[in-house]
Amino acid sequence: MDYTTLGSTGLEVSRLCLGCMNFGSEEPWMLDNREESKAVIERAIDQGINFFDTANVYSRGESEAILGEALAGRREESVIATKVHGRMREGPNGQGLSRRHVLEQAEASLGRLGTEYIDLYQIHRWDDSTPITETLSALDTLVGEGRVRYVGASTMPAWKFAKALYEADLDNRERFVSMQCEYNLLDRHEEQNVLPLCRDQDIGVIPWSPLAGGFLADKYDREEEPEDGRAATDDRTRGRFTEENWAVLDVVRDLAAEKDVSPVELSIAWLLHKPMVDAPIIGPRTIEQLDGTVGALDVSLTDEEVERLEAPKDPVWSRAIGDV
Repeated sequence: MDYTTLGSTGLEVSRLCLGCMNFGSEEPWMLDNREESKAVIERAIDQGINFFDTANVYSRGESEAILGEALAGRREESVIATKVHGRMREGPNGQGLSRRHVLEQAEASLGRLGTEYIDLYQIHRWDDSTPITETLSALDTLVGEGRVRYVGASTMPAWKFAKALYEADLDNRERFVSMQCEYNLLDRHEEQNVLPLCRDQDIGVIPWSPLAGGFLADKYDREEEPEDGRAATDDRTRGRFTEENWAVLDVVRDLAAEKDVSPVELSIAWLLHKPMVDAPIIGPRTIEQLDGTVGALDVSLTDEEVERLEAPKDPVWSRAIGDV
């Protein structure tokens, strides 16, 4: 396993981050098996992965609890990232980035994870109903009390993220060190949005959905209706079934065959060749899928091959995408 530092920090993380959204039972495509989930985490540790990403809303805390159990006894070796924003209960104050909700949910996440501190605490989305200064104050409190080490953000328009960085600098609050954004060979819209800002401000980039919901894993066929996988139940994954995206996959298939690697390895290798990317978030449901992903670290791409992969599609940013 290779390691890097997250953004401008000294925090050392593996070049692959294990995403834990699949570990739970809320959706049909999740791995509804606690022991099998922990076995995947164990294998990730064996492979040298030390960076784990979850969120309070993933199966309403079930993912955090599974991760906490799997990492028991090896906390010092692990970098744990979780997130706050989504609804955790009905009624007022059950979601968002108010001071009350952030502090309340941090305590709940700490309990489920079985740890005294969170390495990277991330705002899962922007909250238009709460002043960013209030959110920054709450995050600053958590860092000051030692319950959080670093703070990060996820999925928002660049102008909002720039505002957050400005307000943090202005008030001498804890500054966001990382950005989770959707980024893969199909979904390159962030190249026109937040990635230039991250590059300018030396913000660590942790892409989610590096395989575009399984599309780049070559799981689907143009002529066949999906009967399993996320596309069978997830409209957004199915929405990627466009001729433009099939053209990207055709290039991935051809180049993967030429290099004798899998489409999964090639697609993630493309991300690893992006200078601003620190650690793509991989989401395997099985040990076999995990083992088939780690090989991406050994795949080299020339500038010409990168251009070939990107040629079928130009990145386009829109508000609709940014509000996902």
